[in-house]
Amino acid sequence: MTSPFRPGRLEWGLGIEDTCVYPPTRYAMFTLDEHALTGHDARWRDDLRAAHDLGATMLRYGAAWPLTNPAPGTFDWSVLDERLEFAAGDLGLTVVADLVHYGAPAWLDASFADAAYPEAVAAFGGAFAERYRGLVEHVTPLNEPLTTASFSGLRGIWPPALTGWRGWTEVTVNLADGVARTAAAVTAANPSAVVVHVEAASHYTPGAPEMVATSDLLGRLGFLPTDLATGRVTPQHELYGWLVGHGTDEARLARLVAAPARIGLLGVNYYPDLTPRLVTAHGVNGGEATQVTHNLWTAGLETALRGFADRYGLPVLVTETSIEGDDTQRAAWLRGSVEAVRGLLAAGVDVRGYTWWPFFDFVDWSYASGGVNVEEFTIPDDVLAARVAAHAAAGPVRKAPFLRRMGLIGLDEALDGTLTLRPTVAAAQYASLAGAAPPTNEEGVRDAVERR
Repeated sequence: MTSPFRPGRLEWGLGIEDTCVYPPTRYAMFTLDEHALTGHDARWRDDLRAAHDLGATMLRYGAAWPLTNPAPGTFDWSVLDERLEFAAGDLGLTVVADLVHYGAPAWLDASFADAAYPEAVAAFGGAFAERYRGLVEHVTPLNEPLTTASFSGLRGIWPPALTGWRGWTEVTVNLADGVARTAAAVTAANPSAVVVHVEAASHYTPGAPEMVATSDLLGRLGFLPTDLATGRVTPQHELYGWLVGHGTDEARLARLVAAPARIGLLGVNYYPDLTPRLVTAHGVNGGEATQVTHNLWTAGLETALRGFADRYGLPVLVTETSIEGDDTQRAAWLRGSVEAVRGLLAAGVDVRGYTWWPFFDFVDWSYASGGVNVEEFTIPDDVLAARVAAHAAAGPVRKAPFLRRMGLIGLDEALDGTLTLRPTVAAAQYASLAGAAPPTNEEGVRDAVERR
């Protein structure tokens, strides 16, 4: 199968939010399964058809590792068999399989810090590549190592709930090892497979003189997981000593240099209202850092794509972007970001694709943590209060306070808890940009989305 991601053209992608965290019972969090929470499990066929009908040629789709690999060496492919055959076979979408999206199987006792993790995820990747050879040829070993390490290794939100920079380092190096081994296993099982490495962009600006060093470190750490996975962290690397000082075994770094991940495409995730952070000071004597988001609009996207393309010399694609807001805001970002990507392409930057993520609204991750803020950055007090209150109320937890308004398709919760689909004006705009025959009004968009 020839890869559709060719120089000089953009593939049009959509991504269905697929965070899948099933924590062991000892962790103080609920299950976080976005396919179940957003109703995709019930209407998956209609969702996939709607993506196709709106002009997408590429679909990022999750493999739900905790569910598909319920025990070592045991795989349940029943759900993926049906969905991937429909998406890639019947609809002809190029599926980029998202093997791991923030959650490891519960049988890995220490999750992403488990010594068995790199081989376990590589075994899953190899088995996936073998089973879907000829149907799904693009595989992402792990979505956003940087974000995974923040939640699982730095701030103790998700398993293995480590904290501090030493915890971050332990998780990050293990993740990079897993990416490298998975990439090797995937291409061994399917030599024609393309490994699509996906990382979150990062952009930090010091908000006070005492935050310059912190901001600089955060910026350099943004590239470190990919540097590790691609074998760039030799003793001459600027953060080699930092890693060793935080507990990394030098022999392990040498192994990553000797057996790096072979990447075909580099995916960059960027959100204009979430990715750029102003690092401000608080606490006693102003010595602690707080991250506050600030919108850099398309300038930040351009900087992120150029930064990854220049650093790694690989073709890049936007694997996630959207903005939270009303329909007008989403439509404005779609127009602006596509124009920026086309400008980069015209300027010689090797951009191969554009993906709006999420296709439809999703449930905020704080749903699994009692409504408390789990992000690195601050969020408004009234939003927090509404989420905490939803958990504290009698009866099932209402999803409405947790719905993130970022999709081309909105989700609305009825009084009985049913989620209904609501197309935004950006959906028709996406179809037009992607070259599909766009619906001419909201009813036409709704037909494309809800066609039965």
